[in-house]
Amino acid sequence: MATQGERRAATRQRLLDAAAELFAERGVEGSSVDAIAERADRTSGAIYDHFGGKDGLLFALLEGWVDDVAVVIGAELATATTLDERLASIWRNVSDPPAGDGRWIALEHEMWTYAVRNDAAREHLVRRYRAAAAGVDEAVAEWNDGRETEVGAALIGVLLGLEMLRRVDPAAMTDDVAIAALRGVVSTTTGAAR
Repeated sequence: MATQGERRAATRQRLLDAAAELFAERGVEGSSVDAIAERADRTSGAIYDHFGGKDGLLFALLEGWVDDVAVVIGAELATATTLDERLASIWRNVSDPPAGDGRWIALEHEMWTYAVRNDAAREHLVRRYRAAAAGVDEAVAEWNDGRETEVGAALIGVLLGLEMLRRVDPAAMTDDVAIAALRGVVSTTTGAAR
């Protein structure tokens, strides 16, 4: 017999899975709390109890996937020795993420579109991107003999744009082209070598 904690965890996961499916099918704005609850075979009250509402569910879903990808990237960066190896690791994990069944980055783009029209979502996304940019800046400084840089926001922006183009037209965005573009952002801004 499952404990109360195990049942809560199972409900939470069912809600996350249902939201991921519906957000991918209908977008954030096209997915109601009731539809998510129905898909998860739970009540809408469960969504409010676990996440505070649809936005909280969206944020939790993205954070879980981003955290999973960050762990993989961190492990790969620990063994990379060149700038191109580091950028290839980042590119590979964004263009073909290990978490989210390929839905993560599509939902990231959906989140951006949603945030343009929703102040709370925009504030959440700004905090996420600023924290991610700061993390990239720290990593690039490490790769660049400790010289501080502010390349994180530009690198993230280019990375997401490259991935968006690849998603629409894979032939137009090969790995080599994407890595060269990312290298250009880092090299131009920091003077870092290959």
